[in-house]
Amino acid sequence: MRFMIVSCMWLLSVAAPSAAVTPVGQRVYEGEEAAAIRCANMMALTGVTLHRAGMMSRAEKEILLGISFLILDRHVSGNWTEKKRAMEVMRDRRSLDETLEDYQRNAPRCLERFSIN
Repeated sequence: MRFMIVSCMWLLSVAAPSAAVTPVGQRVYEGEEAAAIRCANMMALTGVTLHRAGMMSRAEKEILLGISFLILDRHVSGNWTEKKRAMEVMRDRRSLDETLEDYQRNAPRCLERFSIN
């Protein structure tokens, strides 16, 4: 579990802005995989943000990071470099407010749609 959490934290820690144009050879996710990346991003970013704001315990944050990791691991193809890049693109594409609103509206649906059990 600790490995999953460290991996998810690493995914979120990269602050490099994404390019507006997809570089040659960069993987593009669509459909179900893109939806899974959006859900994983929503879970991870919400956990980190609420924890930093003192609104979520460390244990709760780690649970959301673990869920994010499992969604990426089980529902998104490609290697971890490709998945990391896709998370960066998703993070940069959506505002923090949009992501938190997504969490409030869609977290249960994400867990149903992208099973981690």
